Amino acid sequence: MLTFLTGLGAGLGLIIAIGAQNAFVLRQGLKREAVLQVVLVCLASDAVLILAGVAGIGALVQNAPALLAVVRWVGAAFLLAYAAFAARRALRPGILEAADSPGSGTVWSAVLTAAALTWLNPHVYLDTLVLLGSLANTHGDSGKWLFGAGAAAGSALWFPLIGYGARGLSGFFARPASWRFLDGGVAVLMLTLAIVLAAGH
Repeated sequence: MLTFLTGLGAGLGLIIAIGAQNAFVLRQGLKREAVLQVVLVCLASDAVLILAGVAGIGALVQNAPALLAVVRWVGAAFLLAYAAFAARRALRPGILEAADSPGSGTVWSAVLTAAALTWLNPHVYLDTLVLLGSLANTHGDSGKWLFGAGAAAGSALWFPLIGYGARGLSGFFARPASWRFLDGGVAVLMLTLAIVLAAGH
């Protein structure tokens, strides 16, 4: 149980930091659009990556810098495009009333965006495959799977929390000005992350 809780703490510690993935899940929760599908994509992706890290795939990732470089540049380009869309939403209050019109987006577009924000982020590979995988393997052959299960449970707790918990803020985000503030912040965040990725940090 201690090993499981250690994995849970490590997983939550890495995932709680506000990033592109979390910002998107929060926005979908506020809009009440495809929340279940987006949450499932995020937690399933994390679980696959964490378990792959426990299985030792992290060592291969560390020895494939060219692959990480490709993912880094593609991810940076995607984040720049997402930042541009968020900035456009922030400057056009007429399309910021999403909280009052659930279902205006498509499930597939939400799912594909969630998948892209997860799998095109090279940091997710370093956090899950390398870092969590390395930590898990310090617990021995049997303990590493308990650690990995705990880390995956962290994702299973966090994504539903921010996806469905965001509804409590729906009153505040019923005003276009609030959406302008959120999307402006998302645009700045995505731009910053794109710059950080491109710089290789």
